[in-house]
Amino acid sequence: MMRRSDQICAPKIPTLVDLCVQTVIDNVRYLGDVGHVDQHLLERILPHCTVDQLMHVEKSTKGRDLSPITDKLWKRFFEKQFGINSTNEVMKRMKEKKVSFKWSQLYEAKGKEMAQVENEAFDRIKQLYKKVDARKQSRQVRPCTIVPPSSKRRFWGDNGPGYNVSNVKSNIMKKAKIEFMKSQEVKNIAAMKKNCIQRRQSSPSVTKNRNISGFGSSSKDTKSTKGYFKDSPKDRNVLH
Repeated sequence: MMRRSDQICAPKIPTLVDLCVQTVIDNVRYLGDVGHVDQHLLERILPHCTVDQLMHVEKSTKGRDLSPITDKLWKRFFEKQFGINSTNEVMKRMKEKKVSFKWSQLYEAKGKEMAQVENEAFDRIKQLYKKVDARKQSRQVRPCTIVPPSSKRRFWGDNGPGYNVSNVKSNIMKKAKIEFMKSQEVKNIAAMKKNCIQRRQSSPSVTKNRNISGFGSSSKDTKSTKGYFKDSPKDRNVLH
């Protein structure tokens, strides 16, 4: 006769159904169309699926709606992925608007929305990095190599990589000065100066001639005066 303690400690022998269910759970990644599987078995198997596996099972199953079994599973995935606050907010909005959606649809829509937000944020960050890189590139010191022109006429002599920049500047200034001196404007100024000098040189001779003529006339007047006083006795007495 079996003891009572042996009856309590004896392990439960799994049934054939339990063994089949466990085998399916171990190979759940291979599940596809489960339209022929009983609901109570799916309730034991599908909770072991991941998001991608559960989505694959639902899309592969034709002619049967699995939402009575999977809807609570999708709600759990939604809450795990997006948080309890987002879950409560969705439930509140559906209640206010008096509408109802499958949690699989809500999960997919929320995933697309989050992906779009992440892409926009990524684009903004990318643009900021581009601006920072452009600013760094603009502040970099870059070597500048002066390449002389390939003309046969060399106004500054040696135009190799080691030529003197100061000589180039002085020669350019000399050339500009020569061209300026040859200009018509400079010639006109020189002609005006020459005429002024000639006028100044001719003016003293005219003045000298005028002085000489004046001196002759005064001496002549003096002689006439002397003759006047000589011929007049009365005036001589007055003077003495």
